[in-house]
Amino acid sequence: MNNSELAIDQKISLDKNIFLIGFMGTGKSAVSAHLSSLYGMDMLDMDQVIAGREGMSIPDIFNTYGENYFRNLETDLLIEMQTRKNTIVSCGGGVALRVQNITEMKKSGHIFLLTATPQTILERVNNNDERPLLNGNKNIEFIKNLMEERRPKYEAAADVIIHTDGKSICEVCREILEHV
Repeated sequence: MNNSELAIDQKISLDKNIFLIGFMGTGKSAVSAHLSSLYGMDMLDMDQVIAGREGMSIPDIFNTYGENYFRNLETDLLIEMQTRKNTIVSCGGGVALRVQNITEMKKSGHIFLLTATPQTILERVNNNDERPLLNGNKNIEFIKNLMEERRPKYEAAADVIIHTDGKSICEVCREILEHV
């Protein structure tokens, strides 16, 4: 996705939040930042908030406290989101794997699943070491298998599915706004 189509549109105010879910590298962070800047929406990147609160990187949280501890922090943050509106939330790749998280998101917003092919994801995350589940596993086969394992839960959680391959950030944002 490229960011060259910047065009300022009117500010919008939604009575709900927009939750972006999906596998790592599908564009959740980039799309949420773009929606925020173009439409004056608040933005929250769950991984950034959690890392900031814990004072350590996501890989360090995983290594120090384990995945379950991290997943509990995600759930707590989603519960907090019920007091907010008009916020675009970039969720970590594992958020939709917990039924409670889906319930919490649906209480305060619309859930959009962003998808991409394993090849696109590998290209997007190949130079990023902040993906604990991919450390030592940056290959198409691993990504494809993990995506397939998660796909049923992602799709069950989603109100709308948006494929991001070959689309600009603006195109993905427009698709989201068509459904809120």
